Amino acid sequence: MRVAASLLLAAALATACQRQAPAGASPSPEVTPAAAPTASAANPAATVYMCPMDKDIRKLEPGKCPRCGMALVTSVPDPVEYHVDVDTSAPPVPGRVTHLTFHVADPWKGNPVTRFSLVHERLYHAFVVSSDLEFFTHGHPQWSGNAFGYDLTFPKPGMYRILSDFYPEASAPQLSTSTIFVGPEPAIRRVALGRDYSAKQDQNLGASLVTIPEEPIVGMPTRLRMTVEPTEGFEKYLGVWGHMLVASDDLIDMMHTHPTIADGGAEIEFNVVFPRARGYRVWVQFQRKGVVNTMRFDVPVHPLPDTPVGAITAASHRAHGRG
Repeated sequence: MRVAASLLLAAALATACQRQAPAGASPSPEVTPAAAPTASAANPAATVYMCPMDKDIRKLEPGKCPRCGMALVTSVPDPVEYHVDVDTSAPPVPGRVTHLTFHVADPWKGNPVTRFSLVHERLYHAFVVSSDLEFFTHGHPQWSGNAFGYDLTFPKPGMYRILSDFYPEASAPQLSTSTIFVGPEPAIRRVALGRDYSAKQDQNLGASLVTIPEEPIVGMPTRLRMTVEPTEGFEKYLGVWGHMLVASDDLIDMMHTHPTIADGGAEIEFNVVFPRARGYRVWVQFQRKGVVNTMRFDVPVHPLPDTPVGAITAASHRAHGRG
């Protein structure tokens, strides 16, 4: 069965998504980034390599982005938004395994996309968040020959939002949001989020948070500085020192990003531009001794001084440039 929200809900929950590339005909996904020579302004004969996600990262030799771990490419196509449809074999039931199928289509003719490049050591990432912001998971759907499949147990009835992160071959990395209802369609209520910067502890790692500025302002860069401990056994998770998912209290804004400053030490810093003045829940994931630790913080975002909240409009910000 095809899972879709009503037209009114879809309009209310619309988020700025992503970009794309031509579909291939191969029965299995290929793992090859796009490449086309680009000249440097300083040296027209040189080939410039850039990160497809963090486009400010540029080098004169191939390699990986020091920020997000992506393979550097010689050009990134203009962003276009690919389409993702999420199917379930049966209506989702709380407490039971639901098989989700992710179909990716190109934006021009709606043809199935079958060729993908790796994004942080996986072909597909799915972040799932419940409308009450209590449930969070970061999973990796598997390629089945024409789509990606993923088994998930929804813990309770309600609305769930899924942020898909993938990279069609010869295109730009994508973020795409989908909505699934589990059980009777619920009334959608806003979750009231206060400020929660208190230190958190998961399985074998703890983290604390400070923000710079102390009170984040809509549309302005905010540095989210994490301090983790212990650092003995601290290691990269999926090619980077940490993953962060940022979600607004109404789940309209969903952003996936990675540290801008990290070297395996205790301090890790993420940069975020919050698109609206409201509460945001931030989940961070760090790995220590093979164990993935997940912690969450709540960050209230304030309007610009002397600017009414209702006057603020902004497009969603994509993690490492995507939103």
